[in-house]
Amino acid sequence: MSSLNEKFRQLEAERETSWSPEALRINREQRQRLVAELGDRGRVQVGDAIGQAALIDVTDGAVALDRLHADGPLVLIFFRFAGCPACNIALPHYDRELAPGVRARGARLVAVSPQVPERLVEIRERHGLSFAVASDPGNALAARLGVTYEYDGASRAAATAAGRPIGDVTGTGTWELPMPSVLVIDREGIVRFAEISPGWMDRTEAGAILSALDALASRARQVA
Repeated sequence: MSSLNEKFRQLEAERETSWSPEALRINREQRQRLVAELGDRGRVQVGDAIGQAALIDVTDGAVALDRLHADGPLVLIFFRFAGCPACNIALPHYDRELAPGVRARGARLVAVSPQVPERLVEIRERHGLSFAVASDPGNALAARLGVTYEYDGASRAAATAAGRPIGDVTGTGTWELPMPSVLVIDREGIVRFAEISPGWMDRTEAGAILSALDALASRARQVA
């Protein structure tokens, strides 16, 4: 199984040669701040109930969250938006390295972003993703789980100067995005695995997610 984070290291190295020093500084300082602040926020934990939420599948339309885990475990992958360079590495990687194993274990994989569906569908079509991609309107689910953040002042200024305010890109009109996060949820709606990547260039490897599904299956056999 190939390493997702090795691909991110390569992306970071490429940026060091193609980005200006100021752009690199702004990007890295935003990520470092989020990493430092992660322990100070209330966020989803293993054992929490995921609760109700309304998502919009970019292909099939509105879907209730509880329907997604009604028939088996659910893997939720929160990502930023369709044009995010790191997300365009992560999602096709998960399609190759994770999705087949998720299906083989009787589970469902859904990638979630706040971007409006008519723009979000682009990433599914671009990579021919085999799993569902869904919009989280208004970041409602991600915010409730404590995995959102807002652009800091320097990042807002840089995006505005470049003509790319993130609210215009996502269609949400806000500066809020989810931190890349992975949740494994059982059929009863209880979170059994949770990992948040506030730096967004360091994400959960497929093997760790499959191991979480295996542990969930083992727990279910012991209870049965």
